[in-house]
Amino acid sequence: MDWFVSFVLGVVEGITEFLPISSTGHLTITEKLFGWSIDAADVTAFTAIIQVGAILAAILYFWKDIVRLAAGWFKGVFKKDLRGTDYRLGWAVIVGSIPIGVVGLALHSIIEGVLRSLWVVAGALILWSVVLWVADQYCSKLATGARSMLRDESSLTVVDALIIGSTQCLALIPGVSRSGATISAALLRGIDRTTATRWSFFLGIPALTASGALQAVKAYDDIAGGIGWGPTALATVVSFGVAYATIAWLLKFVASNRFTLFIVYRIIAGLAVIALLLFGIVPAV
Repeated sequence: MDWFVSFVLGVVEGITEFLPISSTGHLTITEKLFGWSIDAADVTAFTAIIQVGAILAAILYFWKDIVRLAAGWFKGVFKKDLRGTDYRLGWAVIVGSIPIGVVGLALHSIIEGVLRSLWVVAGALILWSVVLWVADQYCSKLATGARSMLRDESSLTVVDALIIGSTQCLALIPGVSRSGATISAALLRGIDRTTATRWSFFLGIPALTASGALQAVKAYDDIAGGIGWGPTALATVVSFGVAYATIAWLLKFVASNRFTLFIVYRIIAGLAVIALLLFGIVPAV
């Protein structure tokens, strides 16, 4: 792989992994624009592995929260009188991470096959923007009035996490967006935007770490004999730095803004992909 291409893909991954606009969809589009075969074993592995850089950025950014939740969970496991909010939230992360792990392994061949079509990406970008818009409108409705009816992190339950985590499975369809799916589900559960965004990170950390590690082990020879570990490492490092900055920006943005920016962008991006396909600029698969 050309090192410049590797750098560009690292930037794309870092920007899009945690924004509700679909990192897999954007990587698929970019890879096709560079003339890659997106169903090739080394390309599929590369796409999954460089996500590790972004997820390491999330781990570093939320390190204190992760340590707090882990400590609260471990203390609660051994001492019932220490089972407080952090113990419950620790279970929420564990339970909420299970669905995508089960579904991802069960549908692995389908996810890396027919679903990588750019027609699927374009359709998912546009259709899920409607879901995100509905969820955002519902959140705004709950926030109006003399007293906000929105819930914060302290009220989050294991049931909430299971529902949000189950919705995360839809992100296995390129174009839906993992963060877009989890944020939408959280907003529809009456959770405020900042908490919804934070929990899209917390539930993404186990899934993305496992996915990237699995691909690194399974596809070691594919990467070595194809794209190469040098360009893959560069893209991973770049995605780490860009993702860290993106996380900081996103949390500040959602604290005082709706998701309208992302909804509009998703629609424009989806229509742009359809135009590229109709004019034959890029093939669908």
